Amino acid sequence: MRRTIAVAAAGVAVAAVAVPVTLRAVSSPAPREFRGSQPLARIELPRFSLRDQSGRTVDSDGLRGRAAVVTFLDTTCRESCPIIAEQIRQGFARLDEGDRADTVAVAISVEPAVDTPAAVGAFLRRHRVERTLTYLTGSKAELRPVWSRFQVLPALDSGSSDIHSAPVRIYDRGGVWVSTLNAEADLTPESLAHDVRLALETGD
Repeated sequence: MRRTIAVAAAGVAVAAVAVPVTLRAVSSPAPREFRGSQPLARIELPRFSLRDQSGRTVDSDGLRGRAAVVTFLDTTCRESCPIIAEQIRQGFARLDEGDRADTVAVAISVEPAVDTPAAVGAFLRRHRVERTLTYLTGSKAELRPVWSRFQVLPALDSGSSDIHSAPVRIYDRGGVWVSTLNAEADLTPESLAHDVRLALETGD
């Protein structure tokens, strides 16, 4: 009888050890996180309707359904703007064909007086982003409410082409702001591509 009880007790001990091993094997992987900073509240893409480098009208409603990379540039800026254009070019090159087709990169002018069609075209060619970046311009009266809705400082108000807001904001397919990357801080091609892919997934 004692021998039978001892064997049974040993069996219980083995079962108790086996349970945690099984639980660890089926645990879920940690969710992926955006590499850029995330807004503290749900904020949707502000409404706008402006013209691109080809004179075509681009509006905020037309960006929904895709991930949107939105930034703010000045064609005469020599500090952050060339860096941003280059990082966007390299970041998009890291996306596969399907993700590129589902993503749009938009730059909104922060100095309409200098961002003429000729200047914008030269900027896009210089940084090899003619087919990657849509550069939106307009009059001061058209752009002023857009800057206000995005809460950015334009070069027009700072008085310097190198002093203006230049965040790179990423919006998901539903138009929700999900990540911000900044030049000379956390903006890299790898981080941009990573956050765009995640925005495409989270916005479904």
